[in-house]
Amino acid sequence: MSGSTQLKRTAKTKNRVPRTPARLSKERLAEMIEEATVDAYDESEQATGWYTMFEQYLKLPFETKVLGVAATVASIDLRGDGQIVALCTRGRDRQVISLVDLPLPSPKPAGSERIEAYRSWLGHR
Repeated sequence: MSGSTQLKRTAKTKNRVPRTPARLSKERLAEMIEEATVDAYDESEQATGWYTMFEQYLKLPFETKVLGVAATVASIDLRGDGQIVALCTRGRDRQVISLVDLPLPSPKPAGSERIEAYRSWLGHR
C-alpha cells in the first residue's frame, strides 16, 4: 500500500461522525421504564418519576425545529394533569409542546433516549 493511499484513508475516517443506534433495544427501554416508574403507585406518581428522570438526564437547553422553525427547548415541566411538556422559545416567543409531540434534532441531545422510553411507555399503558 502506498503512503498516499494511507493518508487518504486516514483523512476520510477523521471526518466521520460517530453513528448513534437508530433504536433502543426492548431491554434498554424496559430498564428505563422500570427506573422511572419503580415504587410509583398511581399515574400521578408515575408522571413524577418520569419528570424526575428528565430533570436528571436530559441535557437542556437544546435546539430543535418546531413546525420548521428553529426553537430552543429551554425547560421541561410537569403539568397538574400529569402531562409532561417542553417549553420552547424563539426570541421573545414561548410555546409549550407535549413531550410526546416534541420533534428531536439530529444529533439528539444527551438523555433524549429517555424521551423515547417515555413515548414507548405511554403507548403500552
